Amino acid sequence: MRFVQVAQHAEDLQRAAAFYSALLNAQPRAIFEPPGLVFFDVGGVRLLLESGAPSALLYFEVADLHGTVASLRGRGVRIISEPHLIFTHEDDVLGPADSEEWMAFLEDSEGNTVGLVSRIRSLGE
Repeated sequence: MRFVQVAQHAEDLQRAAAFYSALLNAQPRAIFEPPGLVFFDVGGVRLLLESGAPSALLYFEVADLHGTVASLRGRGVRIISEPHLIFTHEDDVLGPADSEEWMAFLEDSEGNTVGLVSRIRSLGE
C-alpha cells in the first residue's frame, strides 16, 4: 500500500488554491470546475481541495521553519503556534536519529490548521 491522496476542506476554492499555491510554491496540477476540485502534487501525494471534504490537519516538511513562519507572517497568515521543539529523536523510529523535530502551526485561508515540520539541528552540534 502507498499513500495516494489527502483531502482538505475548502469553502472558497479560488482563495484556497491561491493560499496553497503560495504555501507550496506550486501551481495546481488540475482544476475541475464543476464539480469544484483542485489538486496539488505534494511529493507524489495528491492534495485535493474541495468544499465537501472534512477539515484535515496537514503537516508539511520545510527546510527553514523559522524563516518560513516569518515569511508567512509577513504575508498576513495567522500563526497559531510559534516554532517549538516537539521531540528529540535519539533513534530512527520516527525520524532521523540524533535530530530534533520542531513544529509550528498556522491557519490556512479556510480556517484549517496546518502544521509545518523541520529537523532544525543534530544533537551535539
